[in-house]
Amino acid sequence: MSQNAKHLAVAGATGAVGIEILKCLEQRNFPVSKLTLLASARSAGKTLPFRGEEIEVQELTPESFADVDVALFSASGGISKTFAPHAVGAGAVVVDNSSAFRMDDGVPLIVPEVNGGDAQAHNGIIANPNCTTIVTLMALNPMHEAFGGVKSILASSYQAVSGSGAQGIAELEAQVEALARGEDCPAGSVYPKQIAFNVIPQVDVFQDNGYTKEEMKMHFEGQKILHAPDLKASVTCVRVPVLRSHAVAVTAVFDDKPSVEAAREAISAAPGVQVVDDPFADPAQFPTPLDCTDGDDCLVGRIREDLVLDKALTFWVVGDQVRKGAALNAVQIAELL
Repeated sequence: MSQNAKHLAVAGATGAVGIEILKCLEQRNFPVSKLTLLASARSAGKTLPFRGEEIEVQELTPESFADVDVALFSASGGISKTFAPHAVGAGAVVVDNSSAFRMDDGVPLIVPEVNGGDAQAHNGIIANPNCTTIVTLMALNPMHEAFGGVKSILASSYQAVSGSGAQGIAELEAQVEALARGEDCPAGSVYPKQIAFNVIPQVDVFQDNGYTKEEMKMHFEGQKILHAPDLKASVTCVRVPVLRSHAVAVTAVFDDKPSVEAAREAISAAPGVQVVDDPFADPAQFPTPLDCTDGDDCLVGRIREDLVLDKALTFWVVGDQVRKGAALNAVQIAELL
């Protein structure tokens, strides 16, 4: 595609990621000649602001993609499976934020700062990785390149309730408010246990091997994105009572012996990621989810040599999973096109 202004469609425009996509397009001055906003029938007729105008949301149908250049999908995997082929058939390139196509052969799985060159080898669909995978690889890839390649990952994620959508936020807020008034905690429908003042070691459904689907995404997606078919990842994903932005504690084993200083230098030189790591400052410097919320960059700290595994570093990374973990990454992919 040329660098002329594009006709963009956003499917799932009224959701949290869809709204964030519109913010990213506007803030990054993406060249938009026309913007088509698509959502379910119940959202049709609503308006959303974009560049000083109110744009009406249309119902998503198979005929929605006439003359569209790029279609950004931020809906469920089922919606993507149903409607993405119609968009491709109409001549659009689809950037899909669901898990529907991520592991399909011939569908690039892209983090622009990591493997942006892979985006050109598409057949009409480009996939956005899982948000936790994106945040982790933003920190890991500079070390992967500096230390001869990563061999294995041990990780625990601390995932905000906004990862479950507006319902997750509402459930946490309702429980916190009730408990603050001294009332019984209301039963939730999003999470299997109370999320207020608690942590829940389950994100997504359990698989036959005892890991959840979310945990296995980092294993398989990491292999594909890093072009590292032998990479192994053992992950525990935990839902925490934080509104927005995910955090991940990672221990990574490399082919070459790493050093803390070389890791800091590699990360500092990489785009889209910053080092916030001074344990001896007063107070100690390290990133938290609040530090990266509404920000483009992922933040890395607590970098140290692992005391158990050889050729390994342990580190902590945080990133806004609605923004870099979804909306911004999709817009960056569109920019690559």
